[in-house]
Amino acid sequence: MKSALITGANKGIGLETAKQLLKKGFYVYIGSRNLGNGLHAVEKLKAQGLTNVEAIQLDVTDDNSVKNARTEIGKKRASLDVLINNAGINGGSPYTALEANSEQFLATFATNVFGVARVTQAFIDLLKNSTEPRIVNVSTSVSSLTLQSDPNWFAYNFAKYAVYGSSKAALNMFTVHLAYELRDTAFKVNAVCPGYTKTDFTGYNGGEVEEAGKRIVKYALLDKDGVTGKFISEETNPETGEIAW
Repeated sequence: MKSALITGANKGIGLETAKQLLKKGFYVYIGSRNLGNGLHAVEKLKAQGLTNVEAIQLDVTDDNSVKNARTEIGKKRASLDVLINNAGINGGSPYTALEANSEQFLATFATNVFGVARVTQAFIDLLKNSTEPRIVNVSTSVSSLTLQSDPNWFAYNFAKYAVYGSSKAALNMFTVHLAYELRDTAFKVNAVCPGYTKTDFTGYNGGEVEEAGKRIVKYALLDKDGVTGKFISEETNPETGEIAW
């Protein structure tokens, strides 16, 4: 049975992604900063008949938490097939480059960038033991430098979130380097935008969470000929999915 770890998976898109992978026969670890919230999410999934799931306390900003999660999962299996770096924060308001304070930037980068690097490095040995390892870094089209600088982009005048967008742009760069370093292996590493989705992250505005989950799962299940080192937003580019950095 293949296995997956999803960070920040006790609610929203992370929880929906877990549900879809469980339905595809995966054993799923629900990474949750608050273990109680993770256990509650597991209860909900098991009530739907999805039993191959367990909660793991995992705060991506805490070295000890990540190390303990790695130890805990390592006691139970020798390999991990999928890592989905889903945990993220939006940085809060004010959102503009001239008004956002340094604490906002530090906290957001700590989760959205440093946390991804920390978790990826901690679990890379288990992933390397998989025959088809996949890493999905959950990103956003809002972090595209090309789109953000294009006055013809439909969201040009309102998708201006300096802290969040900057952090996800940095995440994209990390993804490029990670894919490069793993280029001669079986790994597939991509940055995937799930789209503007109805969750507490967006004030429950946007598209359905099921569609967002499908977009992430698709790149968690790529075959050996699948893409790697790409920036994907099927909401922005329905034809090929790939968008400019």
